[in-house]
Amino acid sequence: MTGWRLARAILIWVALALAIGVPIAAAATSEQLAWRGPVYILAGFAGIIALGLVLVQPLLIGGYLAPLSAYRGRRAHHWIGGTLAFAVVIHVAGLWITSPPDMIDALTFSSPTPFSPFGVIAMWAIFIVALLASLRRRLELRPRTWRIIHIPLAIVIVAGSVVHCLLIEGTMETISKVVLCVLVLAVTVKVMIDLQVWRKRRTLRGESGARSAAEGPGLL
Repeated sequence: MTGWRLARAILIWVALALAIGVPIAAAATSEQLAWRGPVYILAGFAGIIALGLVLVQPLLIGGYLAPLSAYRGRRAHHWIGGTLAFAVVIHVAGLWITSPPDMIDALTFSSPTPFSPFGVIAMWAIFIVALLASLRRRLELRPRTWRIIHIPLAIVIVAGSVVHCLLIEGTMETISKVVLCVLVLAVTVKVMIDLQVWRKRRTLRGESGARSAAEGPGLL
């Protein structure tokens, strides 16, 4: 790894740690925690961690977290996806324990709070992706089929999670929360653009190679 690549990798890791760590630290100092029970606090921090993991996922699949190789990045993406689903379960279960009527309203899309439906939609998208990922081999989903299913759901997860977080006025500090949400959106968009460009280039190279093979050697 060259000096520039090493510096870039360190910068990305430091920025990632700050993007996730600062909102957690700021929430830990919130005055609102004094009026919350331990189960509610656990549920809230599970939600913050889940949003942080949503930021990690596109970085892994885009290959930005050096020195992880492409293979290890995909494996980490798989396992962190499971961790994300588990964090969401803790988040929802904790809120259910502390206030079942509110959770019933949220899950049935009858809650008066504007942030609830976005969180519920993102939650179900996360569960669907986690379930399909665990059954991918058994269902014999091809890479192209998996991308067709996974990418729209990933967009729903990112959009729903960000809107859900921004609309909540809770323990999270506003500026660090907004920065984290903006980073989640920006990184997701960049990775999707980069992967799409890479696939187009690969397709063009494949078509060019096939054309050259079909035409045979040219005459000078």
